[in-house]
Amino acid sequence: MRIVARNWRWRGGEVDIIAKDGDILVFVEVKAREKEDFVRPEEAVDKKKREHLWRSAQAFLSGKPWVPVRFDVVAVTAEGIRHIRGAFGEEDVREGA
Repeated sequence: MRIVARNWRWRGGEVDIIAKDGDILVFVEVKAREKEDFVRPEEAVDKKKREHLWRSAQAFLSGKPWVPVRFDVVAVTAEGIRHIRGAFGEEDVREGA
């Protein structure tokens, strides 16, 4: 993947990483935890955070040609790094989902 933006800010918040993976624009949430005793880092990407990333993608793409998007999570722990590709999709953020 090629990084397009880091810590991209807009009035609605911030996105950790925006990258291109071929023709796909990837919005990446990075979550870190020292220990996974209670919750794994990727589990912290709850419905509210998914909705935020969805709105951020819409804001980033406003006025630009349509491109396919993907939402990934990078979980960082003392044990290592996990990259969860396609951690969630549009169906996870639509009203009533």
